[in-house]
Amino acid sequence: MWKLSAKWVPKCLHADQKVNGASRLSNIWNIFGAIQMISSWARLVTMDETWLYHYDPETKEQSMEWWHSVSSRPKKFREQKSAGKFLASIFWDQDSILLTDYLQKGQTINAEYYSTLLVQLKDILKEKRRANITKGVLFLHNNAAAHRALATQKKLVYLGFQCLDHPPYFPDLAPSDYRLFSGLKKQLKSRHFSSDVEVIAAAETWLDGQQSDFLFEWLAEVMATG
Repeated sequence: MWKLSAKWVPKCLHADQKVNGASRLSNIWNIFGAIQMISSWARLVTMDETWLYHYDPETKEQSMEWWHSVSSRPKKFREQKSAGKFLASIFWDQDSILLTDYLQKGQTINAEYYSTLLVQLKDILKEKRRANITKGVLFLHNNAAAHRALATQKKLVYLGFQCLDHPPYFPDLAPSDYRLFSGLKKQLKSRHFSSDVEVIAAAETWLDGQQSDFLFEWLAEVMATG
């Protein structure tokens, strides 16, 4: 026998929630069916928000080192994230980052603020992805309050975005967390920044240097496990 630790999951879903999630995933699968998969990928735009810190200590796993069996175990002091932080909203597609917004101190992301970002996104798509605008934008975001607000839903309809139905508590269907943010956070961890400007500069440098296969790889894995 083995003594195993429990695995953390976002939420213990009951049967109805699982059926509901499976139904929504099936709808997304139908959109990205094998026949029209490539053309659908090109139309997909996704976004999410994440906190960026002036100092974010490395994790216990990141500090692991190779030691001999007779070596004493290394020690690591417990450190807290810095109080200096701000929220970044990143919109992207299979080709590149489309729009990055950094929330100013004292502001909150509500339906009105989020709608202004959607308008900016539409303008950028007209400039960079006009062909995709003609075919129609498939838009994927999570179920945050500002995203689900009635004013936001009306704005999405007005802009002509087809919003994909994101099932709650399904983290694998969050490409920003699954692909983008993990690499960004790893790049910024254990580095000390003195201001928001320095954090933004480091984040932009990393984002600009990424290959255009983040979303493509995530979609391929989702389709393979669908």
